[in-house]
Amino acid sequence: MLSPTQVQDNLEAVQTNIRAAARQAGRDPADITLVVVTKGHSPQAVRALYELGVRHFGESRPEKGNERAMQLPDLTDVQWHLIGPVQSRKAAPVARHFNFLHSLDRLQLAHRLAEALTPGASLPVLLQCNVSGESTKGGWRAADPSAWPKLLPEFEEVVATSGLAVRGLMTMAAYSDDPMAARPVFARLRALRDFLRQHLPAAGWPDLSMGMSGDYEAAVLEGATLVRVGTAILGPSDGE
Repeated sequence: MLSPTQVQDNLEAVQTNIRAAARQAGRDPADITLVVVTKGHSPQAVRALYELGVRHFGESRPEKGNERAMQLPDLTDVQWHLIGPVQSRKAAPVARHFNFLHSLDRLQLAHRLAEALTPGASLPVLLQCNVSGESTKGGWRAADPSAWPKLLPEFEEVVATSGLAVRGLMTMAAYSDDPMAARPVFARLRALRDFLRQHLPAAGWPDLSMGMSGDYEAAVLEGATLVRVGTAILGPSDGE
């Protein structure tokens, strides 16, 4: 576990890098939200980050939402982001305990989430898309732009699902020692977003969640509005 001083230094370094990448791309740094991934870290680590001004936290397992809220009941103004895969049978905890879902990856899950929401509630979601073509990555298969029109019926159905507020898209790039190697993948997700803005304009598609500890600067250069950074700030987790 890193010391509080190390965590603060790492957080400030990541924030500085995000601002620099945004300015390089001619973007306003205020348009990028840093989601600090706290999976596998202690409630004390979350509180320390909160005291440093962090309000957006990412977890990879649905059951962590309720657990974190119970451990930190006084942190009432935080936003909990679920960034990991969701089994359909765990849709209810997601709907109840998270403020934002990054990993909506199939139509069945959209329907389960809608059923689990309380009347009048709304859950912001991102559609996870596999634009890298890797077989190990989840999400709608979207590496080939010629296949994008075939995605439209399902995406249209998700957009029309009551209670779900479709905010945009999410993806993950392949690991590489070269952070900039991810840029073509992130550019492809941005192109898919532009395609959807043309064909399903009602959703607006304002958000792109892409970029993690090893490639978040490349993601910002290609238009990310949400970056999911854990290890670069907190160091390796101790597991869950």
